[in-house]
Parts: sequence; C-alpha cells; structure tokens
Amino acid sequence: MSELKNDRFLRALLKQPVDITPVWMMRQAGRYLPEYRATRAKAGDFMSLCMNPEMACEVTLQPLDRYPQLDAAILFSDILTIPDAMGLGLYFETGEGPRFKKSVTTAADIEALPVVDTLKDLSYVTDAVATIRRELNGRVPLIGFTGSPWTLATYMVEGGSSKDYRRTKAMLYDQPAVLHLLLDKLVLSITDYLNEQIRAGAQAVQIFDSWGGALSYAAYQEFSLNPMKRIIEGLIKEHDGRQIPVILFTKGGGQWLELMVDSGATALGLDWTCDIGHARRRVGDKVALQGNMDPAVLYAKPERIREEVASILKAYGNGSGHVFNLGHGVTPEVDPAHAGAFFEAVHELSGAYHQA
Repeated sequence: MSELKNDRFLRALLKQPVDITPVWMMRQAGRYLPEYRATRAKAGDFMSLCMNPEMACEVTLQPLDRYPQLDAAILFSDILTIPDAMGLGLYFETGEGPRFKKSVTTAADIEALPVVDTLKDLSYVTDAVATIRRELNGRVPLIGFTGSPWTLATYMVEGGSSKDYRRTKAMLYDQPAVLHLLLDKLVLSITDYLNEQIRAGAQAVQIFDSWGGALSYAAYQEFSLNPMKRIIEGLIKEHDGRQIPVILFTKGGGQWLELMVDSGATALGLDWTCDIGHARRRVGDKVALQGNMDPAVLYAKPERIREEVASILKAYGNGSGHVFNLGHGVTPEVDPAHAGAFFEAVHELSGAYHQA
C-alpha cells in the first residue's frame, strides 16, 4: 500500500513528536455537509449508503476534499452493523433514530444469536475500508471503528435508542449471567470485525462506548470496561509494518480515566465535561488523549471557536500525545465554514506547543 504522506495523527497517538497537533472530528462525514446530503439522497437511505463501498468511500473523502487540514479519515459506517448482521433487522425511523425489528430479552434469544463472521456477514464494510484506503493513496491515515459491547447490547435489548436503558439495566441487575452471555458474543464478533478492518487497511481503530457513562462505578468495570479490555487484547497489534493504535472513547467516562488507562488502549477519548489538562495529569505518560471541544462551540462565531481551541491547547500544554477532536460528534445544524475555522485554528495555534 502507498506510503503515508501525513502520519502526525498516528505519531501523536503513540506520543511521538509532531510539528502541530493533529485534528479530526467525529461524524466529520455527515449531514452538516451539503455534499454528503446529496450523496445520501442518491443512495436512497442511510443503510444503502453504508452498504455501497463506492458511496461510503465518496462520503468518507468529502470532508478531506473540503478541509485540507484534516489529519485522518474515518470509515463511513454505523456502530449497529454487528447487531444487524446478527439478524435483528436494523432500520431507521425519521426523527426516531435506529430501531430493530427484533430485540433480545431472554437467554434463549441470546443463545440463538450467531457470532458474526465479518468476511461473510459484513463484507460490505471491509470492502469499503479497502476502497477508501486505496483512494486515500496515503493522504492521511484511515480509522476503523466499532461500538462497544455494552453500547451495542443496550440497542439490542431495548430494540433501539433509549433514555434510561430500563430493560438492559434490569437485565444487568436481575440476570447478570444473561447479559454476560450477550456481551461475550459481542466481544468475539467485535474483535473479528476490527481485525478484518485492520487487515483491509484501517491504520487505527476506535471503540465508541457511547453509553458507558450511564453505568455505576462497579457496573462500568464489569459490563463495559472489562469486555473492551478483552477486545483490545485480541486485536492485531501491528500491520503493514506499523503499530495499530486503539482509541477507547467512553462518553461520560471522565471519572474513570485511571481505570481506562489499564485497558490496553493507546489513547483515551474525552468528552467536553472533562478538563484535558487535569486528565493529562491523571493519566501521566501512559496513554495519549483525544478531544475534547464541546460540539456546540461550532454554533458560535469563528473567533469564539478560535478562543476555545486556544484554551484547550493551553490546558493540554507542551508536547505530543494530543489528538484534537470534539467531545462527541458534530451535529447536522453546524455551518461547514465553522468546522473549517475549527480545523484551521488547531493547526495555526498548536505549533507553539511542539517546538523542541
């Protein structure tokens, strides 16, 4: 595969020296971009877009073509591809978010679920990874990703999005062995899924633990963090002569950083509720940090966005080990020009923190 022309994202994750702080944005290929909306309309619906490797490649590259400052591309897909491949029937209701035709509520439901064979059941994802990697031609690294076992389990038990995770938490407290049965199948499926993304060309991977922050201290360790540790242990550590960094992002997990440090992850993602300077002092030199501007800052004027970028850079301080990002995904209503102001500010202001 072609040589990387810009590897500062990978270098920062490994805490190696960089010239400026690298930046990318969760959901950077998405509805805030008119070119994305046009491609999605052409595809017909969201899952048709995900399942078409050429179109998934097209939307993955759109933000890179618009914003030359971006230091990474992320595979265009969805975290719920694995439950869909397990036979639950993923669909999207307008204004309702993702739903499943079937949910899992009993041990028998879970025992009937297959463990996903990525190359057989999700080949459209690995085909998209290979297509994107080829078309990137070394411009920037490609990030693969998955949802965490706990996060996927909540969707599978609830049958879709939930505000209180009532069914899943009832299972957690009343039938922990049943929930562990589901998590065990998800650990096996996700490990295979990420490894096949790596073999297809992903140069870093991120685990999105979107709902880990909804758990208690003890439940987070048992039902979210420990399954993620098992995944990380089972991942390919090096491919194409390079180390494959792993980013672990638990939204609402800032209080557990010391526990996450021992997960085996290369970097921890931070949401915006956490001070990044404080987080750096807590994790020391053990991991890199990714984040963590409030996505809502992008509604503000470009000069205010620039001030917030400067504040986060100052809080992190000198040296490598920081990948700039939002503390969660960009929202559809953001002005694309404001996203551009964000990326420009990171590159323009961060050089001072990387002088030898």
